[in-house]
Parts: sequence; C-alpha cells; structure tokens
Amino acid sequence: MKRILTTLLTPLYAALLSLAAGPAHAALNVLACEPEWAALATELGGDLVKASSATTAQQDPHRIEARPSLIARARNADLVLCTGLELEAGWLPVLLRQSGNAKVAPGQPGFMELGLLVERLDVPARVDRADGDVHAAGNPHIQLDPRNIARLVQPLAARLATLDPANAAQYQARAQDFAARWSAALQRWGQQGAPLKNVAVVEHHKNMAYLLNWLGMRSLGTLEPKPGVEPSAAHLNQLLARLQQQPARMVLYAGYQDAAPSRWLAEHARIPAVELPFTVGGNAQAKDLFSLFDDTLARLLAAAGGGK
Repeated sequence: MKRILTTLLTPLYAALLSLAAGPAHAALNVLACEPEWAALATELGGDLVKASSATTAQQDPHRIEARPSLIARARNADLVLCTGLELEAGWLPVLLRQSGNAKVAPGQPGFMELGLLVERLDVPARVDRADGDVHAAGNPHIQLDPRNIARLVQPLAARLATLDPANAAQYQARAQDFAARWSAALQRWGQQGAPLKNVAVVEHHKNMAYLLNWLGMRSLGTLEPKPGVEPSAAHLNQLLARLQQQPARMVLYAGYQDAAPSRWLAEHARIPAVELPFTVGGNAQAKDLFSLFDDTLARLLAAAGGGK
C-alpha cells in the first residue's frame, strides 16, 4: 500500500515543486518592422525571444496599413525594432499610437531605430517633395550591406539585455557567436563578389544603394523618374537611349516590385533582369540572413557572367 501511495503522490509532488519554482521565463516579444530585423533578433535571442515582422518580403515597407491585427501585436510587444530613417513614416506612428503600449513609444527602451546606428548613404542636401519620396535622414535600405548587420549586433544584444537582464549573459554569448560566423561569411562574400566591382546596373527604385556600395558596383539610373513615382513609358525610353551610350550589365528589382518595367528594359537593352530577394523570405532560398546574401551574390554573379 505504501508503494502504491508513493507512486501516486510522486507526480503530484513534482507538480507542486514546479509551481513553487514559479512560472517559466516568458520570451521577449519582439515586433520588427521588417523581416531582416526579426531574423537578427532571433539570431541573438534564440528561444529567449519571440520575434515576428510587421511586413513581409513581398510588401513595400514604405506602404503598410496599420491593421487591427498589427495594432494588437504592437500592444503586446516588449520591443519594436525598426529601420527608421522615415522608412515606416507612413504607418509606424499610427501603429504605435493606437497600440497604447507606453513601453514601445519612441524614446523608451522598448523602441529601437537601427538606421541611426550605421553610416547612411544618399543624405540629401535639401528636401523638396517635388523630388519624390526623398528621405531627409538618408537612404533607409541599410540591410543590403552585410557590414551594417555586423555593426548592429552588439547594440541590439545590449538592448535585449536591458529589457531582460536576467539573461544578459546568454544574449552576449549568442552575439559573440553570431559575430564570429558573420565575420567569416563577410570574408567569403567579399572574395566571391570581387568580379562584380565596377559592374554597371540599373535599379527599379533607389533601394539597392547599400548593396552596390558594398560590392563596388555602379548605378546608371532608376526605372522610377523620381523616388516613389512609377516608371513611365517616356522615362523608360529615355533610359534605354542612355544605355545605348553607356551600357549596363543588368537591371535590378526587388520581389515586391512590378517586374514588367525591368523586363521591358532588359529585353530592349538585351541585358538580364535580376529579381533580388531584398530581405529574408524574399524567395525560397533566402531563408535567413546568411542565405539572403548567399542568394543575392549568386544571382548577381550569374547575371554578370551571362551579360558579358
């Protein structure tokens, strides 16, 4: 009888001990504005964070609606992690205001703009809306230079530790591990991308600047006559005429952009049109930050080789 009672009471005793020990640590809830930052938060936080993105790779991050479901996610967030530099200016302020979550208000530890932490390109000397969607703080598409990712590792790890000090050592350890793997990848990508130096391209929108700057490639123009203004037939014909005098090797566009203008110019200029993943999840190959750049380089190198 004593053995039977012991058998029955052991699971109950274990359960009581579990309750006495307190609830399991809840993961930090990270709402990233773009997929690349959700991926970086996951790399540095692992199981300590629950990271999701407000946008997908198939959406233009400039133009997002602050839907009720997204507002609810912001309401429950411990950290809102965004590019900033006015990239989300059309929807993020509304999202934060309607969430009512004081923890993630600008200026609080629960809000972080990563674009402020890197060297910015294309900072205009003046801002005139007649020039299109010009960003006063500079080009916001910082994620396409992997050196920028390296610069953001320690600041983000420190912010996670501030929000979750009990696990600060784990965030730091994961940051060191990621930084070492990223440094090795940077060296490899630098060697692989060497043949792309001075290769001339045309962009759909001026969102490839950091990628081109990293690889030493040159942009001869954009399909958009002004930033945010859709390509017109007249502008495409002008661009085609210019390419007859100064040839490009390829036309670049992101998966969320209309492929038709790029394909039209590519066909008439007899150069490849290259769809780049642009961010994590941009295609089946770009599953994380490492494969994002692996796939981007593979596509650029294939187009450069085929366009000779």
